[in-house]
Amino acid sequence: MSPTSRLLRAVSCIALVWSASGQNITSLAPKKYLSIPLGGIRPTGWLLDQLMVQTNGLAGHEHEFYDYVSQTDWTGGNSYYSSLEEAGSYWFNAMVPNGILANNSAINAKTQNFLSYVLSRQDSTGWLGPEVGTTKPRYLWGRYPFMFGAIQMTEFNSSLTNEVVTALYKFVSLANTMLKSNNTGVEDWTATRWEDFVITLQWLYDNHPNGTASQALLVDTMERLKWTGVPWEKVFAKQYFPTAAVENTPNPFNLDLTWHGVNMAEGLKALPATYRFTHNQSDLDTASQGWDLLFQYHGRPSGIYAADEYLAGLQAARGTELCLVVETMFSGSYLYQIIGDPKFPDRVERIAYNALPATLTGDMWNRQYLQEQNQIYAGNMSKNPFPLDGPYSNVFGLEPNYPCCTVNHPQGWPKFITNAFVTTPDMLSLVHLYLGPFSTSVTLAQGNAVTANVDTLYPFSDTVTTTITAQAAFTYYVRIPSWVVGGTIAINNAAPKAVAPVNGLQAVTVGAGTTTFVLQLPAPITTESRPEGAIAVHRGPLNYAFDIPRKQKVLETNAQQPLAQDLEFDATSNWEYAIDPSTLKFSASPPSSGILPSPIFDSGLTPLKITVTACLINWAIAGPTFAAPPPTNPACTGPATTITLTPYGATKLRISEFPVFNSTA
Repeated sequence: MSPTSRLLRAVSCIALVWSASGQNITSLAPKKYLSIPLGGIRPTGWLLDQLMVQTNGLAGHEHEFYDYVSQTDWTGGNSYYSSLEEAGSYWFNAMVPNGILANNSAINAKTQNFLSYVLSRQDSTGWLGPEVGTTKPRYLWGRYPFMFGAIQMTEFNSSLTNEVVTALYKFVSLANTMLKSNNTGVEDWTATRWEDFVITLQWLYDNHPNGTASQALLVDTMERLKWTGVPWEKVFAKQYFPTAAVENTPNPFNLDLTWHGVNMAEGLKALPATYRFTHNQSDLDTASQGWDLLFQYHGRPSGIYAADEYLAGLQAARGTELCLVVETMFSGSYLYQIIGDPKFPDRVERIAYNALPATLTGDMWNRQYLQEQNQIYAGNMSKNPFPLDGPYSNVFGLEPNYPCCTVNHPQGWPKFITNAFVTTPDMLSLVHLYLGPFSTSVTLAQGNAVTANVDTLYPFSDTVTTTITAQAAFTYYVRIPSWVVGGTIAINNAAPKAVAPVNGLQAVTVGAGTTTFVLQLPAPITTESRPEGAIAVHRGPLNYAFDIPRKQKVLETNAQQPLAQDLEFDATSNWEYAIDPSTLKFSASPPSSGILPSPIFDSGLTPLKITVTACLINWAIAGPTFAAPPPTNPACTGPATTITLTPYGATKLRISEFPVFNSTA
């Protein structure tokens, strides 16, 4: 019996109980907040520059040379279309918003051609993908990222609506039939990632329901996907949740992929999506609990969690996959839209400003498969701390270990941007969720045309200035992060008043015409307890690390694109420091021009730093390539000195979980 068959047998009793309850739900529960269609939110300032760095880097050029997505005729081989099982689908999902937000005509032409090619070759059964006209098995999952990309294109360009919606309904009808026929099309990956198809079905239901029969088809397909897939309500339950690295722990679901890091990241969306058609509050409660458990037992100071293929516990040398980073960001945005808890955007913002840039070179031509919280070397490891991933995993390159992150990582910044604002379900209010430099234009209820321009260097500054123009009065909301202490707001040049957020949101009364307000969002330095008595250092959304000086070695250069190289980084100075947390001091050097250096997430370029008293200690290495766990209560081997910590996202070799000592003892 296959792992999937065992899993389906394990969950079949759940499905029978649910069916026996007599529920026949054909309506969807509303969201707490509504997303804004692609193009309605634009990056400005340093964030626009960051998107342009990505566009000018690997993400914006890989379709020109990278085997998985480089062929332009899509007739075979490793073309976009024949890779719709994963590579092309991932690429399309990421580059649709990247190209549109960057106003890149070449990328937009590629994504339009991709869409046209795929839809024009949909077969008579409704199937989308390279299996058309072949005897190759048809599995559902590979099409899901493609659907996300097609939806985004349709939101931006309404002339595509009929073509895309018609094609999706044809596919849904086929998928429903396949699920009725002994769950045809469900293999292990489909069994874990069913929630992405459910979200597509719900988009159709919300925006293009096509009558009662179609609504019933959509909901029935949602239900069938859930009951033929991983029971995420059990995976995220306390009694089953793993509290340490899982490589030696039997999986109770007979499908190891339930604890696979990227599947967990995508699976975070499952129960909020389920709630919309079950209307069960327990789905939301378990989703929220699962989020907390994930970060409690596997979380990182950089905001993300560890999974070097599978959940990896708390040790600082264990890895986090880049695909996992961007999928968790997207899931956190979705969780907020369904549940409305500010812990989700707080976490997503930390990930975006720490874990995402840390695993890419500043110019974004090179990416890792796995990043480490304490990373003293990036190269081909002679010994590595990752039980199931190869020794090349933390190389900064084109395709270290697996190719998935090369094509999937570009969704991170664009989707962070497109989820930075939401509206209330009644369309009466606009909510600014992720802090940073943005502009947005939206028409609220009663035709109230609103624009908001956010001028800020945040997270490299505590000041956020927002100018809103509206045709009619309304209430604007802006998120106040949980780490802010002593924040103030000054509206239309009035005296500053203390912020008073409710459920994380500060209400601002906006009149017809123009309203400007200035937020001051100071935050104290805080420390986080880590294993072995170590600590991590934070201020605001940023995690701080010691940026280990390094030298660079080119391991390989792509024959078609010389900028696509595999790079080894070697430390050129000591890194074995303990710190005295009582001596932490923050300072900022804002640029006189008001413009941050580019690319901002690179060594020595951010305007923020924290100094701390430190001393060298005996700190072992585990083989020549990674640090052992931080020693507890270490003794200094040299005099006290001062070292500088900088934002984690700008470091490529680093120590960010430090042993501690008392410099006055």
